[in-house]
Order: sequence, then C-alpha cells, then structure tokens
Amino acid sequence: MYYIGVDLGTSAVKLLLMEENGRITKVVSKEYPLYFPHPGWSEQKPEDWWNAVKDGLKELTKDCDKSQVAGISFGGQMHGLVILDKDDNVIRPAILWNDGRTQDETDYLNNEIGKDKLSKYTANIAFTGFTAPKILWVKNKEPENFTRIDKIMLPKDYIAYMLTGSFCTDVSDASGMLLFDVEHKCWSEEMMQICGVKASQLAKIYESYETVGTLKPETAAELGLPETVKVAAGAGDNAAAAIGTGTVGDGMCNISLGTSGTIFISSKNFGVDKNNALHSFAHADGKYHLMGCMLSAASCNKWWMEEIMQTTEFAREQAAITDEKLGNNHVYFLPYLMGERSPHNDANARGTFIGMTMDSTRADLYQAVLEGVAFAIRDSFEVAKRLGINIQSSKICGGGAKSPLWKKIFANVLNIRLDIIESEEGPGYGGAILAAVACGAYASVEDAASKLVKVVDSVEPDKELAARYEERYRSFAQIYPTVKELFPKIL
Repeated sequence: MYYIGVDLGTSAVKLLLMEENGRITKVVSKEYPLYFPHPGWSEQKPEDWWNAVKDGLKELTKDCDKSQVAGISFGGQMHGLVILDKDDNVIRPAILWNDGRTQDETDYLNNEIGKDKLSKYTANIAFTGFTAPKILWVKNKEPENFTRIDKIMLPKDYIAYMLTGSFCTDVSDASGMLLFDVEHKCWSEEMMQICGVKASQLAKIYESYETVGTLKPETAAELGLPETVKVAAGAGDNAAAAIGTGTVGDGMCNISLGTSGTIFISSKNFGVDKNNALHSFAHADGKYHLMGCMLSAASCNKWWMEEIMQTTEFAREQAAITDEKLGNNHVYFLPYLMGERSPHNDANARGTFIGMTMDSTRADLYQAVLEGVAFAIRDSFEVAKRLGINIQSSKICGGGAKSPLWKKIFANVLNIRLDIIESEEGPGYGGAILAAVACGAYASVEDAASKLVKVVDSVEPDKELAARYEERYRSFAQIYPTVKELFPKIL
C-alpha cells in the first residue's frame, strides 16, 4: 500500500509517496504566491493551496497503481487564520504565522487579560504569530468579515476539509492557536469568550494519527483515487517533522533549520515553563512536547548570502570558515531579522552585528551569522535544561542541516551529538507515517517511527571546541539584554 504525506509550507506544498516499508518512491513540489499587502503583513490564498495540492496529488500518483493508495495526512504551516462563511467561501486571505500585524492584540492579551491567565487557560502566552490575536485583529479591524465567520481553520485543516468535508483539526496544530487547553486537549471556554468565538465555529479535535474521513466522491473522481482513501488529521509542521525524524516518546529532541528554527523536545507528561519562554504543546504521538521557535534561522543564511553578498555559492563562502576560526570569532550576530519568538517574545528585536574591528573579514561576518543562529537555539536549550530536561543528543533536519559546517557548529555550541536521518523530508514524511498509522499499518506512532526512521550519520562535539563555544555563548547571551531597549527606538 501507499501513503501520502502533504507538507503544506509557506512557499510551496511538497507531497511524497511512501511505501509501507517507509521507502519514498516519489516527491512532488508545487509553489504558490506569498503576499505582503503592507509592511510586516504576510498572507496567502487558501484556494492557491488547494489547487497546488490537487495538481500535486495528480502528478504524484500518475505512474503508480492508484488503487493501492490507502491514506493521506499532513504536516502544515502553523498558526495561520483561515475563515469561511456559511457557504464555505473563504472570507479573506489567510493571515500567516510570520505576519506581525497583531502587536496591539497580542499586548492586550498578555497585558490586560494577563500572561498568568493565558498560561492557565492554554499553557502558553500570546505571540503575534498565534491565531487568537489574528481573530481579535479581524474583529477589531474588519468587523464586517468577523460577523461572516462560520468556520475557523488552520491551513492544513482547510485541505482536509476540501478533501473530506470533515471540519477537523489535530491537537498539535490546535495547540498553537491560543484557543486550546493543551493539558486537557479541548477548546478553552475562557479563550472563546475573550475572542468572541463560538464553539460551533471551531473544528472537531482529533489526535494526529486518527482518521477524520475519506475522500469525497467528487474529489476522488477528480483526483483519480479511490473513495476509500483515509485522511488522517495530521499535525503542525514541527510536530510532523518530529514524527518524521523519530522524535517521539520521552526526552527526545529534534532541531529543525528551516526558514524558522525550532528545538523540539518530546515528553510523556504535560509541563509548562513558568516564564513561558518555550511553547507547551500537544504532540502528534498522543503525548506532549516543549518547543522553542526562532523566527529567522536558515533564512538568515539565505539573507546574508543572496541579499548582502549577492551570491548563491554557499559552499564556497563556507569554505573560508576554517576549523581554526571556529570558537574564536569576536564578531557576534543577533539573528532577529523578523523579531524573535523564543525565548524573548520581542517583535521589536532586530538583526544586529557587534564586535567588528578593522581586522574583521567577510568570512568572520558569515561565521557570525551561522553561529548566531546556533546561539539563539541554545537560548531555548538552556530553558529546557533549567526545567531539569537532560538532552544528550538530538536529530537535526531542514535545509540548513545540509551544511556540514553548520552541523559542526551546532554540535559544539550545544555540546551534544547530532544524529542525521536517512530521509530529509521532515513534515511530509511525518505526515505519511501518520497516514500509515491511521490505516492500521502500524500499531502506534512510536512503533512506526522506531521501524521506519533510520539514523545514517552523527556529528559528535569536540571537547576543546565545545569549551571555546561555551565561552563565546556566555558573551552572546549578554548582548540582547543589553540592547533590547534600543530596538523600539530605532524602528
């Protein structure tokens, strides 16, 4: 049998076809537009996602025995607000995870409702990217649209709805809405009241590996797939990537270096950082996880290379950063090009170089960018350690993880072993695994991950280099607290 994973990303949807033994037989990618109608705003049209998914599914399955396709599931960009009217028309373009328009609403929730109450209701505090502040923004700025809302969805859940007609979401993605009681895995009555939302406007909640429905007859006919294809609820992209890297069970860790960067720590028990520096979410394996998310990770690398250096020769530029330079750089970079989420929760934070002298070179600045992202991930790593979580190793995935230099920097900045897995498909592979579990091919998510996810390489820290990076990190950690008061003044 075949299982399809759909990774609904910010720039494209990536679909993969997986055999029951975990082998990926085909991968298809379809891009769609990203709109920036005002500075700091970020939107997409859900209809573009749906058209791309349909085209992708047709291309993905055109050469296989379609009767053998058993299940579909998802990893999806989180936090985006999709709103439909009573006739299932999309009311306005989706407001995305990296949209910064909701600072006023976020401040209202954190300061007037209060972080303590938010944490009690949802296990988290408000961030500009979360969904609840977006709902309040629509209520305040587009009241005519707010009154038309019949259904509130997350991006991947819109695709599930179009495939099956099931108005659904999963526990991991719902955790990032600030409407969800993470501990008890239900919608928060208090947050619904605060946002002016009715229970009927919110989806039915499923575990990520549960079946939400099968293909609608007309959709199956259009795609050329059996009506019996099961669709599983799926997960937010980071939880799906964690499934795809085998980060399930208790105390496992995954670092993802995509456009944004995350450190993801799975846990069998619910827990909350008292300062809410880490997100406390439900996991796609049926349990829980803590997550630190930085808004600019591999995108810092892309920005430095393509916008500043005007080149795409990544390997050539990194070759100038030789081993003797590692841990000895006096230039530092704060990687806050789009503000920052974990652990600072500061939309005003900005990218900053500091420590340059007349001796500083092009390679020093590039090294500072790569190290700055690693140091910023360590900020969240330190929060986890203060919670008593002892992380000995981590998986690493995402586009940035293709760089041997960057992996070496990360291993030594964090002073842990980094494991590289066979598949680099992260959320899509996790989605396919969830589909296989929903179809009964595996007894549980943990069972599937243990059998399908294979470690093919590891990067071990070097004792002397890790010690040098320990000293460098202590200096880095002092920079943001020193300059944070300047950021609002220079915007």
